[in-house]
Amino acid sequence: MTDASPASHSAPALAPAAIAATIARRIAGEIGARPEQVQASVELLDGGATVPFVARYRKEATGGLDDGQLRTLEERLVYLRELEDRRAAILKSVDEQGKLTAELSGQIRAADTKSTLEDLYLPYRPKRRTKAQIAREAGLEPLADDLLADPMRDPQAEAAKFVDAEKGVADVKAALDGARQILTERFSEDASLVGKLRDYVARTGTVASRVVDGKQAEGAKFSDYFDYSEKWADIPSHRALALFRGRNEGILSLDLNTEPAEGQGLSPAETMVASAFGIADKGRPGDGWLIETARWAWRVKIALHLDLDLMGSLRERAEEEAIRVFARNLKDLLLAAPAGARATLGLDPGIRTGVKVAVIDETGKLVDTATVYPFQPRNDVEGALAVLGALCMRHKVDLIAIGNGTASRETDKLAAELIKRLPGKKPTKVTVSEAGASVYSASALAAREMPDIDVSLRGAASIARRLQDPLAELVKIEPKAIGVGQYQHDVNQTKLARMLDAVVEDAVNAVGVDLNTASPALLSRISGLTESLANAIVDQRNATGAFRNRKQLLKVSRLGPKAFEQCAGFLRITDGDNPLDASSVHPEAYPVAERIVKACGHDIRTLMREPGSLKQLDPAEFTDETFGLPTVRDIFKELEKPGRDPRPEFKTATFQEGVETLSDLKPGMALEGTVTNVTNFGAFVDVGVHQDGLVHVSQLADKFVQDPHTIVKAGDIVRVTVLEVDIPRKRIALTMKKDIGAARDARDARPDRGEAPGRAGGDKPHGNGGDKRRNGGGDKSARGGSGGSGDTGNNALAAALAEAMKRGPKR
Repeated sequence: MTDASPASHSAPALAPAAIAATIARRIAGEIGARPEQVQASVELLDGGATVPFVARYRKEATGGLDDGQLRTLEERLVYLRELEDRRAAILKSVDEQGKLTAELSGQIRAADTKSTLEDLYLPYRPKRRTKAQIAREAGLEPLADDLLADPMRDPQAEAAKFVDAEKGVADVKAALDGARQILTERFSEDASLVGKLRDYVARTGTVASRVVDGKQAEGAKFSDYFDYSEKWADIPSHRALALFRGRNEGILSLDLNTEPAEGQGLSPAETMVASAFGIADKGRPGDGWLIETARWAWRVKIALHLDLDLMGSLRERAEEEAIRVFARNLKDLLLAAPAGARATLGLDPGIRTGVKVAVIDETGKLVDTATVYPFQPRNDVEGALAVLGALCMRHKVDLIAIGNGTASRETDKLAAELIKRLPGKKPTKVTVSEAGASVYSASALAAREMPDIDVSLRGAASIARRLQDPLAELVKIEPKAIGVGQYQHDVNQTKLARMLDAVVEDAVNAVGVDLNTASPALLSRISGLTESLANAIVDQRNATGAFRNRKQLLKVSRLGPKAFEQCAGFLRITDGDNPLDASSVHPEAYPVAERIVKACGHDIRTLMREPGSLKQLDPAEFTDETFGLPTVRDIFKELEKPGRDPRPEFKTATFQEGVETLSDLKPGMALEGTVTNVTNFGAFVDVGVHQDGLVHVSQLADKFVQDPHTIVKAGDIVRVTVLEVDIPRKRIALTMKKDIGAARDARDARPDRGEAPGRAGGDKPHGNGGDKRRNGGGDKSARGGSGGSGDTGNNALAAALAEAMKRGPKR
């Protein structure tokens, strides 16, 4: 590093505007936008606007950045601002030490990652008294400098000059050890060298895992990693997290290895250290000592530092990918097709404790509950059918939602028998994920919603509501408890929570909510609304009746103009004073919408029913200084289909009769199932046997698949064929390929068979201990089976139904 007068090179800090411009340029390059788009978005976000609001209602300002770009922008903005704060702190620290040269200042200002910054700061970071510092205090730095500068010097002879018992240098060995400590620290703190070595190890290093002696049986689920190695750069997220979990549980030991030395020579990494300081074996007196010093610097200092650094980077990389996968699956689940406003019978399966029953009306209100005991020890099938039949007839039940926990398939059979015996129109039965249902049931929110209902019966109500509207019900549960990720308990929980909260916010605002029926939990996810404001809206609704128009929101306690601006466009009022309140047109744009309506020559209600005349108009004619073409086009779309729901049409899957357990599965069997989880290595599919099967990425299609999410998503109904069933390990290999022979050959040839212990590397269910699961392989997502058909009655059942209806179901 070049010496210079530090005072003359203490450059002033960059102005905030210059820093902001630099950040905007960098983010723009990363998200494919222009710097001015990024700057406008940052100003809006800094001003308190939410991502959904900016994406939907400020397209003119942002140039049409979508919510995905804005989320990335928001995340990178935090990182880069932290980077700039750290840069300023480092510059100040080094300057205060009187060591800030022009060269170092330039390097610090040019650093584009936190790790590069820390490499540069390492020599100047305040540290405890090191062996190198002790050696310097003993006057050994000249010896180190002389030996490095001139290998012709004899280390033994030179070291003898520095022996001084009073300074703690007892003999020649002590002097040379001190000089080595000084050079080792110098080598290990050279930012350029450390950066090159980091790149080298990241490119060529190999992570190796071995089973800890005596842990073979205890760690059987990690058996794929008992003797495993893979290049650091190539390890996918799920395998990296499996390795770290195995190490954390004391089953595996992990090492980051580089290329070994050939014979007695230096390894490639050690050679890089030596070359950086002009060290080479040319037969000179000092070469051997210097080469050993380079080797020592690598093995004792640099390698250990990079091992911690790169293994930390691997974990961070794996966590980011796992969080991204979880977020994508959660979004798919939240935006799953709603069954709609239909009376629903919810069944929370149980054997000894009985099947908990709840009836939800079209609005989601709990109207009846019961508990039936069709299974052991009571085996009261007819009594259960009588109670369920009475409930269906009394409340005109249209759907039967069956939780996918213990006894799910047995309960499904019971529901099929009920449907077969019921007269008239048949309800449809659907199996629904109950992941996190017990978490919700025991929550304060559930207690407020259903204060006089037993905790176990609340779960049945939640299962029914999930079928009616997955989004409205799932927002009541902590996202992590929904269980559509991989290794969600192993990743950074703060980052995971932040990402999942963003996904929920985006999903809720993409759909919009009915202001007069939405729960506080759903309202609190709307742009601009907090939990307290959501409760205040419900309190106002309960006190004065339904909202007739959006402007009445301003009468809600503590809901001011800023919150109104953020939330109004996402809140819907059907059959209110203004038909536009049922659309996503923002109140601030009503004048534009009214001009469009006037140009059509109809009143607004007529236009919304018969939007054909809109096709005769040019959106560009309605722009003004405030609202540009993007907003006007959005208004046209809303007038054509007001309040349209972006979610898909509701469909159900049909499980094959007689296939209920792992032992019922046979290779070659074709089944229908529902995708419950999508990971980077494939998709998990529920085929109704209490254990999800894996369609490996190589089996998803008759073509090469890079990203499984491009083929399937959580909630999709798919046709699969069984390739293999491993009952002891509870693993099912499935394929979606049409050529089963080729699929089996491809699977046999795959080097990574047995990709994930258990589910996604042995991930366990989560939530509290009361949450029922069918297996230890993770949670399930929505899936279903169609209802039975036929009107053939049963006289005994008819009599039992009539009697049960007279008595009424027990609460």
